[in-house]
Amino acid sequence: MMGNEDRWYLERKRMVDSLIAEGYLSKPEVIEAMLKVPRHEFIPEPHRVMAYADHPIAIGHGQTISAPHMVAMMTELLEVGRNDKILEVGAGSGYQAAILAEIAKDGKIITLERIPELAEFARNNLERLGYKNVEVICKEGSTGYREEAPYDKIIVTAAAPDIPKSLFEQLANNGIMLIPVGGKLLQTLKRVRKKDNEPIIENICGCVFVPLIGEEGWKS
Repeated sequence: MMGNEDRWYLERKRMVDSLIAEGYLSKPEVIEAMLKVPRHEFIPEPHRVMAYADHPIAIGHGQTISAPHMVAMMTELLEVGRNDKILEVGAGSGYQAAILAEIAKDGKIITLERIPELAEFARNNLERLGYKNVEVICKEGSTGYREEAPYDKIIVTAAAPDIPKSLFEQLANNGIMLIPVGGKLLQTLKRVRKKDNEPIIENICGCVFVPLIGEEGWKS
């Protein structure tokens, strides 16, 4: 008889194989991370049956865990290095931070979450699964976290009306930031490279994220 962990692994393997076939996954280190991180552990119990389906899932408080293809695509676009210090804006349940932590094994991930209950949920998930190189901080993320700046990489998992000035300032020179920018209903995923303190911006694709609420995001 197949145990639960075997079943979850098979579902995870099918998810990863599908993402590879569809062109979302190609980098070995990202494939390895997505095979290893148990996505179902970051999803509230009632919705776990959908953990490895390729769509967003509600995690409470009006927030979602991003679809696996978006996590895969954003992680690959971020060009994560083993020693990177990474700022994530929007911890949610902690899943994206876990993926980053698997790749930046000798680095550090700072993840910000403005909703106290979700910050605690993410922290508990990450601690339970043994991630030592992730720090969850409860604060609004549009102004970043200057105490640990500069960051080699910044990933924003909520939609901003514009690229927040504070986040760009906290990005290291030659660093990369990924951020959805646009209206509340539809955005463009942008990759921002910092060269000589100037932004070089690529438009990647259309996307839909929950709004980034805060001083340099949406007010409500």
